[in-house]
Amino acid sequence: MHPGTVAVQVVPPYGLRLTFEDGTTGFIDCRSRLWRHDAGVFAQLRDPARFAQVFVHPEWGHIEWPNGADWDPDTLYEEAHGGRVA
Repeated sequence: MHPGTVAVQVVPPYGLRLTFEDGTTGFIDCRSRLWRHDAGVFAQLRDPARFAQVFVHPEWGHIEWPNGADWDPDTLYEEAHGGRVA
């Protein structure tokens, strides 16, 4: 289990700069994730205004949007660190 997310900053239009509990940071380009889905909560995030509403869930340490979309913190940590984390 990797450290949870403590801060998120949107890098328009679909990028995220994440800060983790261990003090590390990383960047994720979310375009490919958003266009994998033709419908549903993730497809709704193709609207840059909706995408920009991302926040860190204070209890669970993952990122989330008001429409209920969220991403696993372990996956985020690994992706933000270029897949270099075992």
